[in-house]
Amino acid sequence: MDPKIKFSIYDEPGELRALRQQVRDFVKVEQDAGRISPSPNGYAEIDPQFSRALGERGWIGMTWPKQYGGHERSALERFVVTEELLAAGAPVRAHWIADRQSGPLLLKFGTEGQRREYLPRIARGECYFCIGMSEADSGSDLASIRTKAEKAPGGWRVNGSKMWTSNAHRVHMMILFARTGPRGESRREGVSQFVVDLSAPGITIRPIVNLTGEHDFNEVIFEDVFLPDDCVIGTIGEGWKQVTDELVYERSGPDRWLSTYHVLTGMVEKLQDYPSDRRRSEIARLVTRLWAQHQMSFSIAGMLEKGQVPNTEAALVKDLGTRFEQDIPQIARELFPQELRLEFEDELFNESLRFATLYAPAYSIRGGSKEILRGIIARSLGLR
Repeated sequence: MDPKIKFSIYDEPGELRALRQQVRDFVKVEQDAGRISPSPNGYAEIDPQFSRALGERGWIGMTWPKQYGGHERSALERFVVTEELLAAGAPVRAHWIADRQSGPLLLKFGTEGQRREYLPRIARGECYFCIGMSEADSGSDLASIRTKAEKAPGGWRVNGSKMWTSNAHRVHMMILFARTGPRGESRREGVSQFVVDLSAPGITIRPIVNLTGEHDFNEVIFEDVFLPDDCVIGTIGEGWKQVTDELVYERSGPDRWLSTYHVLTGMVEKLQDYPSDRRRSEIARLVTRLWAQHQMSFSIAGMLEKGQVPNTEAALVKDLGTRFEQDIPQIARELFPQELRLEFEDELFNESLRFATLYAPAYSIRGGSKEILRGIIARSLGLR
């Protein structure tokens, strides 16, 4: 019987290993020059100068056509660059959403004008995007959105609000998911996507400060915002199909299992000074899970390279990755309790663990809650 969920093991050829080394060498040069430095937030830092430096090296928009500022490299090459930058804790957050999913969405469903307007700027590390999906009282249940775009002469009028919008206050554009027609029986009908300039009149961005004290999330309010017809992405009413394809990019990459990687590497370093059989065993289990996540995510990159849309595999990687990211700070606190951590001269480890502990609950929500993800997996297996 043909399996519903498929993963393949890829042997990494020499050219990909060489590319890994190029990224490592580049990051080391940037660190040695003092242009970037380790952060308790890991890779979740915004540095426009670093984003532009990556653009100059051709490491943003890697798989896109050259005519749109891309470099026509493989999805596996992009995966290698992405994984190395995240593992190094490089500050990639400014361009992250645009490179990971907004650009590919516009490439697949956008108009020629949209591609020429935005993709070259994204690839240069100069134009940043956020995701306008989630809303209050809906969360991962995207079909229940209430933000409406109603037809008007020459365009659309948008009213409503988006919640938990990461970095809306620091980026230029949003991909907006809005209701443009009746729900229909499935609730997935009558939804569409728009590209929105966040400086447009009628848009208000209100900060939401999270448990770590960071202003990351925002509420974005639309009050009679006019969007010209050329802001429509794809086909009106086909937004559900489009957003489902987009979520493959959001859920399957290494950013969904490397958020607390710097805490894991910190534990490996601390093991040298504080050895024990239990610490060695627990850390080894985490490293084994890390390798499994790498292989599964790398396999999805291979599927994307072939033009496939592995929605179920992406949901599985995201669900397993969430648990992995949350387990790391929990196990770190057990293996290196507070009284022991007071002895550490390395404050970065303690601050990284504090940040990861406070932020960990969000990992099971962003990119789709675990309940939504497991529902996707169950449907694929015929269990619901």
